[in-house]
Amino acid sequence: MANETLEFTQALIAQPSVTPEDKHCQPMMIERLEAIGFVCTSLKYADEYGEVDNLWAVLGDSGPLLCFAGHTDVVPSGPIEGWDSHPFEPTIRDGYLYGRGAADMKTSLAAMVVACERMVDKAKDSQLELTGRVAFLITSDEEGPATCGTVKVLEWLASQKTKIDYCVVGEPSSTDVTGDTIKNGRRGSLGAKLTVKGIQGHVAYPQLASNPIHLVTPALTELSQEVWDNGNDFFPATSFQISNINSGTGATNVIPGEAEVIFNFRFSTELTNEILQERTEAILNKHGFDYDIEWNLSGQPFLTSQGNLVEATKIAIKQVTQLETILSTAGGTSDGRFIAPTGAQVVEIGPVNATIHKVNECVKVDEIEPLTDIFQSIIEQLSYSSK
Repeated sequence: MANETLEFTQALIAQPSVTPEDKHCQPMMIERLEAIGFVCTSLKYADEYGEVDNLWAVLGDSGPLLCFAGHTDVVPSGPIEGWDSHPFEPTIRDGYLYGRGAADMKTSLAAMVVACERMVDKAKDSQLELTGRVAFLITSDEEGPATCGTVKVLEWLASQKTKIDYCVVGEPSSTDVTGDTIKNGRRGSLGAKLTVKGIQGHVAYPQLASNPIHLVTPALTELSQEVWDNGNDFFPATSFQISNINSGTGATNVIPGEAEVIFNFRFSTELTNEILQERTEAILNKHGFDYDIEWNLSGQPFLTSQGNLVEATKIAIKQVTQLETILSTAGGTSDGRFIAPTGAQVVEIGPVNATIHKVNECVKVDEIEPLTDIFQSIIEQLSYSSK
């Protein structure tokens, strides 16, 4: 049993499931889940980005619904020659398992499945019975546009009148050792594309032109220095970051006619996206130039500050690792942003995140089994009772 999760993780890594491809990951999961009584439903959705594979699997007929959520897709590996071993040939060396998706998040997927297998076996041999429901919500569209994955499955669940009570997202949440940190919330993400309109001209005749870079620079300085909020007990202060500025023809003697600025807010529960948009546009308007702006809300902030799921997760981590875990809302977005607004309690727990999306992505081999044990403990606490 000690190698089951490791072996399944290796099998999943060997599938080159670059988003939105699932390759054979979900069928591999279905085979194992159906063998222990899960009812599995494959859901496919498509848009201009491609076809997406999704899986909903459930064990049990009634009671609180504990859902394990995750994704089989991974980001591209980049140039293979940059890796010390092939990204889709799982390799163990110096105590680490290497491969694309090792940390994000095929180890978690394997640990979730094996935890369920062990829990079902344990219940057969003890005085435990399933008093809730255990489910999986898996997509191949998390690393991509996320338009045909979790959001679509949630719409389908709503049509089935199925509501998730507790959701464990297997994202790599840990900092130094598995279990030291769990995410009990995430900041919201609000992006924008700002197009500033000027007048193109010759650099020798600036009086006949209007340089959009010069026009927008004071406004960008003010936006970058604005104190949007001070955060709160669970969230750091809202941040504003410019990620791209594009302008000009490439010629040194042409004043550009237009400038494009891409920026992003990661915001706390102290603000709404509407307030951020209003305050931003007020600052832009104050500087008196002509512009268009397109807003893109990727996700609202969410928080599970307390409740049965947070407590069960903390207890499980303490039992398995002896760690007093830290609650955090730092980091990027996850599909938890779609699940939390349904009213579910949501936490994210998974491997150390130091190598995610990097060359030579890896997890420590001796931290794989503890993650499986943590998931099993959560299941036992929330979904099983003594007969």
